[in-house]
Amino acid sequence: MKFTVAVAMTPLDQLVELARTAEHCGFDAIALPDSIFYSERISARYPYTPDGARFWTEDTPWVDPLVAAAAMGAATERIRFCTQVLKLGSRHPLPLARQVNSVAALTRNRFTLGVGLGWAPEESEWCGVPFEHRGRRADEVLEVLRLVLGGGMVSHHGEFYDFDTLRMSPTPTEPVPIYVGGHSEAALLRAARYEGWSSTMVRFDELRDMIGKLEALRAECGRADTPYEIQAICVDRFGLDGYQRQAEIGVTDATVVPWVFDGLGFDCDLRAKQDSLERFADEIIGGMGE
Repeated sequence: MKFTVAVAMTPLDQLVELARTAEHCGFDAIALPDSIFYSERISARYPYTPDGARFWTEDTPWVDPLVAAAAMGAATERIRFCTQVLKLGSRHPLPLARQVNSVAALTRNRFTLGVGLGWAPEESEWCGVPFEHRGRRADEVLEVLRLVLGGGMVSHHGEFYDFDTLRMSPTPTEPVPIYVGGHSEAALLRAARYEGWSSTMVRFDELRDMIGKLEALRAECGRADTPYEIQAICVDRFGLDGYQRQAEIGVTDATVVPWVFDGLGFDCDLRAKQDSLERFADEIIGGMGE
């Protein structure tokens, strides 16, 4: 089982050192969140809290995840970086492909693109992209990304995006894995077509049910025998036994925040977070192979 460290809402001056420490401790990846801006007015409920309220403020730092991956990648050798998840609703696929190409090259193929639709209409509409038809639009963005990231001269003529023959360089020397986030039926179907699924905060029983649905959908897509990653944030199974139970139901990558497990805040000091990473590695990562 892999372990990914989530660094959402972490002060920016801690990111590089946390990446170094996580790599030294044996974590497999760093999960980087995405939020373009904090709008005073919001027309939708946040879907992953009981009351629909955001649990961050206008002062919470949200560095661009692709920029962060490049910076942290320059200071490390092995650990991977994953967007969890990049919101496709506000992004045009061609400049996004250029960013992904660049960060994959700069990190020497240590980058995974985790994507989602985005939940806030303002984040799309204020960037000039209609919120309507966001599912179909996201499907086409992913189609264009796969096409352009594959290298060579390519063209695309679709419902939302249209361009004649072009080539983008550099292109990755290895395919960039794509994970799709979301809990809806449409999101799970979209995820079944790619290399992995990334959950948000979810309880164990619901997680098990969704993994079962994904297995069925992957079989329908003819992808049952291809390698696949289940990247999960399970909120009610912890400790060595809890992660072993997650592995038993098919989780391949557990996203964790060790300092929160130790009762510390997102903005606690760097040394405290490093101590939490080291403790988690000793007790959990080291114990999983026993």
